[in-house]
Amino acid sequence: MLKKYLGFNLLFALIFILQIASGFVSSPYLAYFSKPAIVISLLVMLALSTRLKGRFHKRIFMGLVCALAGDVLLMYTIKDESFFIYGLAAFLLCHVFYISAFYLDFKSAPELDKKGARIAILCCAIVSISFYFFLRPHLGVMKLPVMIYVLVISMMVMMACFRNQRVNKSSFRLILFGAICFTFSDSILAYNKFVAPFDYAGTWIMASYMVAQYLITIGAVERKLLHNKP
Repeated sequence: MLKKYLGFNLLFALIFILQIASGFVSSPYLAYFSKPAIVISLLVMLALSTRLKGRFHKRIFMGLVCALAGDVLLMYTIKDESFFIYGLAAFLLCHVFYISAFYLDFKSAPELDKKGARIAILCCAIVSISFYFFLRPHLGVMKLPVMIYVLVISMMVMMACFRNQRVNKSSFRLILFGAICFTFSDSILAYNKFVAPFDYAGTWIMASYMVAQYLITIGAVERKLLHNKP
């Protein structure tokens, strides 16, 4: 996989390093360049590799567009806290587009892997409900928005699980691990913002976020549908 997309991987590794470095050197100008570059590079990669043929790739593309909007909006939270809500809404739309894309794969053969689906639903329900109730005492007026966000991102992980046996294994694993990394990133963000700030939180948030978006995009590029039911 690394050799297959060597040129893009080197470019993305450079963006990754610049974004992480921007946090350590406290350079807002470097962050303003590197943070949008994360998703812009993925958008170009996805478009050139797939030509956006079919609904699946178009929906992943739109999810990335929403993520780009969210990244830009969150950069302005230092100046105005209301931008956090706008960024949250943009990432919520990103997850919805991803869910709708993953659902297309599930719909191609909904009768497959029912046991795996039940396990995924149970695990996601336990983790998301537990984490929300852990956060709840610290949320104040953000209880409802965070509850909706937790519900949506848990659905994204579930739908990523539901792609099992419906697409090739490499695409399934890449996107599933990407969805899990996205959940990890958002969980750190929520803990840092609402519970207790901690050292290097921004580094962990951005590192896991970049890995998540990279895995989901490469998984989308590598996708091969095994069942062609309309």
